[in-house]
Amino acid sequence: MLSGKRIILGVTGGIAAYKAAFLLRAFQKEGAEVRVTMTPSATRFIGKETFSSLSRHGVAIDIFPESGNEPDSWTRHIQWGEWADLFVIAPCTANTLGKIAHGMADNMLASTVLAARCPLLICPTMDGEMYEAPATQHNLETVKNFGYHVLEPDKGYLASGLEGKGRLPETEAILEKASSILSKKKAKGPLSGKTVLVTAGPTREHIDPVRFISNPSSGKMGFAMAKAAREMGAEVTLIHGPVSIEPPAGVKTIKFKSAKDLFERVKVHADHDVIIMAAAVSDFSPADYEEQKIKKEKGSREIKLKKTTDILAWLGNHRKDGQTLIGFAMETENLVDNARKKLEKKNIDWIAANSLSDSESGFEVDTNRIELLSREGRNSFKGTKEEVARQMLGHIFGN
Repeated sequence: MLSGKRIILGVTGGIAAYKAAFLLRAFQKEGAEVRVTMTPSATRFIGKETFSSLSRHGVAIDIFPESGNEPDSWTRHIQWGEWADLFVIAPCTANTLGKIAHGMADNMLASTVLAARCPLLICPTMDGEMYEAPATQHNLETVKNFGYHVLEPDKGYLASGLEGKGRLPETEAILEKASSILSKKKAKGPLSGKTVLVTAGPTREHIDPVRFISNPSSGKMGFAMAKAAREMGAEVTLIHGPVSIEPPAGVKTIKFKSAKDLFERVKVHADHDVIIMAAAVSDFSPADYEEQKIKKEKGSREIKLKKTTDILAWLGNHRKDGQTLIGFAMETENLVDNARKKLEKKNIDWIAANSLSDSESGFEVDTNRIELLSREGRNSFKGTKEEVARQMLGHIFGN
């Protein structure tokens, strides 16, 4: 349930704050994307640099940072509140619990609680006597009445040296509770409950151990399609070639090198509800592969080639009922006519065509201009590759 989910991790000023770093990594290993907000007191126990490094995002602490280098930081609680699928506060001190119970918003974490549109999981962590105090118990009942989720603390040896109830639960327990909350949350997005397979990046057809035939594909468009599908609620598998960019969070990734590698991996996942073939697959590979590096003085001026498997056509011939197949076509001339021929020949539902002659589209650039064709018509989309991916999938699946 955590794969592809977007989680805000709130860290408050208790000794257990250091454990939040391990919790963050555990969420990531489950496929979640995590952003961290801390109270100023929490930075006394663990530095914000730890969380920014692990999460690969800035850490939200103050509503108005003194540095002034983040002009939009004061609205971050609104942006994150809309972005998140779940907000987990672990550890949550008695002080922060009191602020939540009374609607206070004097730091970024407390402000984000008020702005959040997602479920909130509170993990109260403090000394045993503080936990049992009437005010704390009253605040716990208050936040439960708000509809917030509370994970009871564990009993054991506390930082004060006393035994009692107040320890932060084990990471596995927090993960289990988070998964349980999300499993009960109503699915959203037109691709919720669907499996989506996306291929991206170039193939490499090796001549010998050091030379290969390839293309300049960066994988950016395919990665954008995977991210857009995940945002629309799908369970996404991304099969990608040799690229230098980071895959989007929350998707399962599988690597390939050659067209043959890609074909073998696609066949394993050919039962997905939606398949998006955005990889730049070589049409030819060397007929012969040399086990050792070919020396210049012994090499031939000619390379004999053989055709690779047309993976998209194979998918069209082996499609399951109700499956949606989306292909990509890159052309240097007669863009729409050539793309429409491929649409019919390969027995697919949609084909996204872009031209190498257009400076705003093609290999390696961050923008794209797509002509999306189906048997019923044609639509045009342009913008950054992430914007185009969202526009295309929104058009196809009605978001």
